[in-house]
Amino acid sequence: MYVCGATPQSSPHIGHLRSGVAFDIVRRWFLATGYDVAFVRNVTDIDDKILTKAAENGRPWWEWVSTYEREFTRAYNALGVLPPSVEPRATGFVTQMVDYMQRLIDAGFAYAASGSVYFDVAAWVAAEGSDYGSLSGNRVEEMEQGETDVAGKRGAHDFALWKAAKPGEPSWPTPWGDGRPGWHLECSAMSTWYLGGSFDIHGGGLDLQFPHHENEQAQSHAAGDGFAQYWMHNHWVTMAGEKMSKSLGNVLSIDNMLESVRPVELRYYLGSAHYRSVLEYSPAALQEAAAGYRRIEDFVARASGGEPVAVGEWTPAFADAMNEDFGVPKALAEIHNTVRAGNKALADGDAALARDLAGAVRAMTAVLGIDPGEWASASAGASGAAEAALDVLVQAELERRAQARADKDWATADEVRDRLAAAGIDVTDTADGATWELKG
Repeated sequence: MYVCGATPQSSPHIGHLRSGVAFDIVRRWFLATGYDVAFVRNVTDIDDKILTKAAENGRPWWEWVSTYEREFTRAYNALGVLPPSVEPRATGFVTQMVDYMQRLIDAGFAYAASGSVYFDVAAWVAAEGSDYGSLSGNRVEEMEQGETDVAGKRGAHDFALWKAAKPGEPSWPTPWGDGRPGWHLECSAMSTWYLGGSFDIHGGGLDLQFPHHENEQAQSHAAGDGFAQYWMHNHWVTMAGEKMSKSLGNVLSIDNMLESVRPVELRYYLGSAHYRSVLEYSPAALQEAAAGYRRIEDFVARASGGEPVAVGEWTPAFADAMNEDFGVPKALAEIHNTVRAGNKALADGDAALARDLAGAVRAMTAVLGIDPGEWASASAGASGAAEAALDVLVQAELERRAQARADKDWATADEVRDRLAAAGIDVTDTADGATWELKG
């Protein structure tokens, strides 16, 4: 699988993370059913918007993109998105891009003009076996892509494989002149480098279908690669009926969302609709999803009887739903049906049946990345690690305070005590030394 990842020009919003969650679920189902999945998710680390925003803020472009790339990674991790097998950056594949452009020029489907290199759409459309427009349904005569006033550019529908260097912009050397990668070329170069000339699935947001994915497919087929056998596009997150985007100013950041719900609840919400359906955001919808997840979580906790519930087997209905184009809404309905059956078993006093059903719930929720057992363990581990780290720091302060008291340095001893108190830590002196606890 190759999935178009981030263009880190600013902080991620829930529209970005919906794509991450959607394809994470696809990957998890393949893994759960025995497939070995090579999962490539790229980073577009050179782009007009990145260069513009970095310049506006007086920052080097490479620092700007690295800062927001880390924010994307933090958001993916927070929502339990599995790390990719590899996460290549576009700027690391210039050599492969040069090779790809040379193949296209040799085949008669690309040309150099004013230091740039363009894909010749008309030549490809006229070629035997051309399928240009098959992904998006767009007609060539209605297309206009990129700059229209470049000397030597043959058609308004031709798109840049390589952009000639502009003053002050980063550039790399090629046989046709210094410049930087075109948006579409980078993904063909990276995907085929890792996955071969033909691979199974290419994914990304619906907004990438044209021009990005249409042009990826065109240049790859023109170069002789079979490229993606299946294309998957997740639909948008909308708010008041409009696609969530930075340009509309209706962006909801991950950090803001996590002030009102837990990460697993936000993941549940983002993954709850079918990946090809619009997900309309509202605070009420988010809270409703969080409540739905808590019903699952509560049942598993009550069925455990204080002992961890082992992961069991998913139900046939769940498998049918996932095998029908990754039908998460039907899969979730089956999970909630199982929870209701489990709650009835508890009410009837059948603890053994309830426990078996909780095991099935764990198996099904694990496929969706929302297994209460896994999230509880991760939370406990994080809390334990934080408490251990805090203990080391507090003990060092208590030792300093004890030494100050032994030296009758009451001012330092009081200073340590007051600082700990301000941090919410109560210190109690006992015959065996000082102890501490966080204030309730």
